[in-house]
Amino acid sequence: MKLENEDALDDLVICHKCHTLHKEITIQDGSKACCRECKTVLYRYDSKLAEHGLALSIAALIFFALANFFPLVKIEILGHEQFITIPKTFVSLFDNGFYIVGLLCAFLIFIFPLMTFFIYIFLFLLLKLKTGEKLSKELLILLSHITPWSMSDIFLISILVALVKLIGYAQIHMGIAFWALILFVLFDLYITKTIHISEIWMLRKRIFLEEKCQ
Repeated sequence: MKLENEDALDDLVICHKCHTLHKEITIQDGSKACCRECKTVLYRYDSKLAEHGLALSIAALIFFALANFFPLVKIEILGHEQFITIPKTFVSLFDNGFYIVGLLCAFLIFIFPLMTFFIYIFLFLLLKLKTGEKLSKELLILLSHITPWSMSDIFLISILVALVKLIGYAQIHMGIAFWALILFVLFDLYITKTIHISEIWMLRKRIFLEEKCQ
C-alpha cells in the first residue's frame, strides 16, 4: 500500500490480532467493522461513546475509592483480629524494608489505575464538550502508555489465592472494599475490552473534523 504523505496514516487501521492493515470506512451507528483476515473486531461506531465512557469511568472511580478507603478483609486468628486495606499493604512493605516492591505495588495497583480513570473521565468530558483537541491527543498517548501497567485484576487474583490458603487457619470476613474491588475490576475489564483506545482516537478525529468543517 503506497502512502502519499503521513496524513494518510490517519485513515488506516491495523488489526491488533493478525496485524493486517485496513482502510477506515464509515459505518452506521451501532455497527462494527471486522478484519477481513481473522474476523477480529477492528472498531465500532457508537454515537454515544463519550457519554457511555464517561458514566462507566465515574462509576469505576467510585468503586476504586471505596476499595481503598475501607477494609478489604478481616482476619481473625486465635481471637486476634486484623484488618487489611490496600494502603496498609504498601505501608507494611515499606516498614519491613521492601521499598522497591512497595513502590512497584503502589504504582501498579493504586497510582496507575487511579491515573487511568482520571484520564478517561477528563478525556470523555473533553470529547463530549468538543474541546481540547491538542490536550485530548496528549491524554490518549499517555493512556496508551500506562494502561498496560494497571494491574488491579492481578492484585484481586492474588488476594483470592491468599484467602484460599488461609481458610483452614483463620476466620475470614470480607469487607465492603473487597466487593468494591471486584466491581472496580469488572468495570475496568469491561471498559478496556469494549472501548478500545483506537475507537476513542476515531471519535476524537470525527468530532474535531466536524468542528473544522462547520
